[in-house]
Amino acid sequence: MDRRNFLRGGFALATGTALASCGGGGGGGGDGNDAETSGLTSIDSDSQASMTAQTPLTAPAQPKARVIVIGGGMAGVTAAKYLRLWGDAVDVTLVAQSPTYTSCILSSLVLTGQRTLSSLEFGYTVLRDRYGVRMVLDTVTRIDPVTARVTLASGDVLAADRIVLAPGIDFDPVAGLTDPLAMPHAWKAGPQTTALARQLADMPSTGVAVLTIPKAPYRCPPGPYERACLLADWMRIHKPRGKLIVLDSNPDFVTEKDNFGRAFFDLHGRIIEYRTNVVIDHVDTASRTLFTDTGAVRGDVVNLIPTQRAPALVRRSGLANANEGRFAAVDVLSYASTVAPRVHVIGDASATTQPKAGHIANQEAKVCADALSRIFAGGAPDPAPVTNSACFSTITMTQASWLQAVFQYSPQLQAMQPVAAASGASDGWNGDHFEDMTRWFRALMADSFA
Repeated sequence: MDRRNFLRGGFALATGTALASCGGGGGGGGDGNDAETSGLTSIDSDSQASMTAQTPLTAPAQPKARVIVIGGGMAGVTAAKYLRLWGDAVDVTLVAQSPTYTSCILSSLVLTGQRTLSSLEFGYTVLRDRYGVRMVLDTVTRIDPVTARVTLASGDVLAADRIVLAPGIDFDPVAGLTDPLAMPHAWKAGPQTTALARQLADMPSTGVAVLTIPKAPYRCPPGPYERACLLADWMRIHKPRGKLIVLDSNPDFVTEKDNFGRAFFDLHGRIIEYRTNVVIDHVDTASRTLFTDTGAVRGDVVNLIPTQRAPALVRRSGLANANEGRFAAVDVLSYASTVAPRVHVIGDASATTQPKAGHIANQEAKVCADALSRIFAGGAPDPAPVTNSACFSTITMTQASWLQAVFQYSPQLQAMQPVAAASGASDGWNGDHFEDMTRWFRALMADSFA
């Protein structure tokens, strides 16, 4: 199967399924590095071969082009890998801040004790040794969008023909929140996840937990709602007389309204108290109180998920020109910035009509890698890209629902538009969907990291 057919065929991952998990996820251990199919849809051997280097690739001695990828998460790693697979003699350098990446996907299960953070950690050895990606562990302090030069904290300067920027998200400051661990968001897997898990475990059996949902757009639209469901089910067992107050900045469920509505008001109605259109003004960490436009709310544990935006590097570089300066506008045929065509912004930092999630980050990275490969060969990006996005949502600790959508490029709107006939959600939730999440996660991470 060639690259064009692989891309236009719906971006089949090693799973062979369009379903993905954003913020909750399947149980069980394992390091997630084995590509295991879900069994929902088969995938042929040619497709598998197109995703993995059959023999190790080495960095080209005389490259046709050089690309610097900034960011070691789902978007950046996938772009680096597929540029080497599809870009022939393209030299790729990946700049990452840490030697390992901790997946946000499945990380809510750390809060319920069903996973460990170590089971969500992935390294870059395969990327370097199998695909010939040059690895640099450092922090980018500046990029020059015109000359495509990158300055590192070490003082080193890297030069390239193109920059692929995949820095993820950042958070708006919250007045009064001087210690983030006092009201952890745990929306980036790591120390805050561990802190929130410990706080929940220590909460009295009659305690009150508060979870806030930021104004859209934010990373993984179903994520806060599925975390609320997961925590409510956990509290039913471990904190049976407790309450979970959900403060939603939005007027209603952002996505999957039928399933989350049934879960919030029926299944978990005894535990969850759901309030909409709540705007947080400031907080007091000492008393664990949130001051909102509808009054003060106190909790024994507060999972405060702030409003989100592109990281400072994007803003300092003059690329945050969408959503009132919050995210980077891009041409979705190649993800080139609309103000700096030599810089391509993928993943959560970009402003598109697609959701911000790990599955879409993987897909955008492949569109970008394909477009750059065509450009370096003297051609133009595919004029009709297709992506798909889907999420499993943990409704209980053993059951999940799912939601999926396929996006097709619209030349008239110059944007990705959902294809109604290819979109939908599960009717309720069950244990089979929950089990599918673990298999999907292993395959998705293999598609990016193995």
